[in-house]
Amino acid sequence: MALRFTTSYVEDSLSLFRYYKNLAERAMAQATDDQLLAVLDRESNSIAVIVKHMTGNMQSRWPDFLTTDGEKPGRDRDAEFEDPPATRKALMAAWDAGWECLFTALEPLSDEDMQRTVTIRGEPHSVMQTINRQLAHYAYHCGQIVLLAKHFGHNEWKSLTIPRRKSAEFNRRVSAGEASQR
Repeated sequence: MALRFTTSYVEDSLSLFRYYKNLAERAMAQATDDQLLAVLDRESNSIAVIVKHMTGNMQSRWPDFLTTDGEKPGRDRDAEFEDPPATRKALMAAWDAGWECLFTALEPLSDEDMQRTVTIRGEPHSVMQTINRQLAHYAYHCGQIVLLAKHFGHNEWKSLTIPRRKSAEFNRRVSAGEASQR
């Protein structure tokens, strides 16, 4: 992630959300269609189930989040862990729709909005707390997606950040002004 200096909480949060979205997308791109649906054991979630859960969360949390509870009455959280989209195309369409909810809600915000009060499951949160809560939640699940894709990719895995045993080379390139993080 190319860091851009900012003192805007909104701008920085959006940058981090985009970073984790992109990280997970690059990991999913390395997984086969079958691997998107594979589980490590019967208590584990597949990449597709994690995506379905994340998008269900996004579609509940973000629409009208300043004026309605972040846990919408129609959300069936338990169903998010069953019957994920069966194709990559359907999975990615759901993924994009979820993220669109988030970006549509957050992009118009100003830093002054961070002190406003919103609710999630009837509990009051500042807008900043809500963003922090969801940023941590989505980063956690994006990390699971990366772990699973890397596990399934074995020796074919292409690093999403600085590859092992390449830190010195990366640092040299940064010092020379050549490197840009993906």
